Amino acid sequence: MNDMVSEYDEIENIAGGTIIQHGKLNDRIYLMKLNSNDISRVLSVINRLAREEKYSKIICKVPKSHVPLFYADGFVLEAFIPKFYDNNEDVFFVSKYLSSDRILNIEKDSLTAFSAILNKESTCEIYDNPEFNFRILNESDVDEIAKIYSDVFETYPFPIQEREYVLDTMKDNVIYFGAFIKGKLAAVASTEIDFKSKNAEMTDFATYPEFSGNRLAVSLLKRMESEMKNMGIGTLYTIARLKSIPMNLTFIRMGYHYSGTLIKNTNISGDIESMNVYFKLL
Repeated sequence: MNDMVSEYDEIENIAGGTIIQHGKLNDRIYLMKLNSNDISRVLSVINRLAREEKYSKIICKVPKSHVPLFYADGFVLEAFIPKFYDNNEDVFFVSKYLSSDRILNIEKDSLTAFSAILNKESTCEIYDNPEFNFRILNESDVDEIAKIYSDVFETYPFPIQEREYVLDTMKDNVIYFGAFIKGKLAAVASTEIDFKSKNAEMTDFATYPEFSGNRLAVSLLKRMESEMKNMGIGTLYTIARLKSIPMNLTFIRMGYHYSGTLIKNTNISGDIESMNVYFKLL
């Protein structure tokens, strides 16, 4: 790994199996996977860490059956995804704000624009531009994948601009999909799969600006959904940038359901932005 990795928030195993991401880039703790055997200990650890590091937000992905314990500790609901765990139990995104600046510095204009697209019917002809070829990417594509992410995003919450990171995730639980024109990678996206819980995040969409307007995200998403269905994945979801109206429209037009906004949550392209949560049940 090179020095760039140090710019990203740290992923750490705490309290006997709970996985968190935390650091100054996103100025938060993100509880990604909860070990429910000792929730009181988990809450004690993340609250203490937040105080010590002076983070301004804690966000936790929590199974529905344990959400009341987080509410009792001062967390509030921001979003949810039904049938997240093994096509059965819902997951809730609950947050605690530790600085008034984080919650008050909200993107009013972006929320207004987003509300407008939710309040009207959106339809989309799903077709592929014949100039582009689409396929699942492999290890020979790793350098191009890292380059497009590096070119498109100034900052990102995970080191997808690093070829080693892309390669490691490709060998683990992530499938990358690409759109090509004349042999050049024009757009990319990925599915991050939880095989045990049978869900997948449709994520890391990036298109070179010169190829925008070709609905490449829709074409990639269509192929990603087909692959997930063939693999027996039951719940699809995404966490999309609030300010990216085209990306939000892509998911709305493809039948995804909006279920909440994570306020001032993620550092993308140099700024901490709010993120919209969507889901689709196959």
